[in-house]
Amino acid sequence: MFQELLTTLLLTARDVIPIAVILFGFQLGVLKRPVNQWRKVLLGFVYVIIGLTFFLVGLQLALFPIGESMANQLTTSEFLHPNGSKAPFIWQDYFWVYVFAAAIGFSTTIAEPSLIAVAIKANQVSAGTIGIQGLRISVAIGVAIGITLGCFRIVVGDPIHYYIMAGYVIVVIQTFYAPKMIVPLAYDSGGVTTSTVTVPLVAALGLGLATNVEGRNPLIDGFGLIAFASLFPMITVMGYAQIVDYLSKRKAIKE
Repeated sequence: MFQELLTTLLLTARDVIPIAVILFGFQLGVLKRPVNQWRKVLLGFVYVIIGLTFFLVGLQLALFPIGESMANQLTTSEFLHPNGSKAPFIWQDYFWVYVFAAAIGFSTTIAEPSLIAVAIKANQVSAGTIGIQGLRISVAIGVAIGITLGCFRIVVGDPIHYYIMAGYVIVVIQTFYAPKMIVPLAYDSGGVTTSTVTVPLVAALGLGLATNVEGRNPLIDGFGLIAFASLFPMITVMGYAQIVDYLSKRKAIKE
């Protein structure tokens, strides 16, 4: 355990230190300005390294194994057919897989640190027009829908590109009709979901599901859920903005 913690600490430091070198290099060498409160900045980098180390070790010891274990348990023949039936499995048999996928997609996104940071900044620069909780919930709903649809795709064995192409067609159409100030934020919202909390659990779910569904290849079918997690938040965030804009205009007309 200690050896694993030390190894992760060294690997994390190896990844973070180049970032610090670039930031300090540009600040001192290109901008030629001193670093304000450099002791606090250095202490902050130390906290980042230590925090990421414990977080990564926690993912390896807890979240990733639990996600894989849940996927395995939800797809056993004993759970899908508790009555002992030998009938072929159909997509409706995986109802609890879809429920778990939606729940895990929503909860991990709500807890995603990068989304919280983006929501706070968006609220600040929009002078409160964009609500923090509204943005987080709309993104989380998008991820929940995307992960659920991705699990359905694994179960039925459909090619992934059909779903992705259809999703981006919707995104392009929404781009023309959504409020202009929300479009860039919606596009960014798709990226912030694929971060430290969401990716391990979603990847474990996809691999576990593809491994246990007969006729599926974990390499071909197990991956791809992250693409759904990135795509659908764009749709739901723009949809949320369109609904708010419509309700605001309707209220203005009534007044």
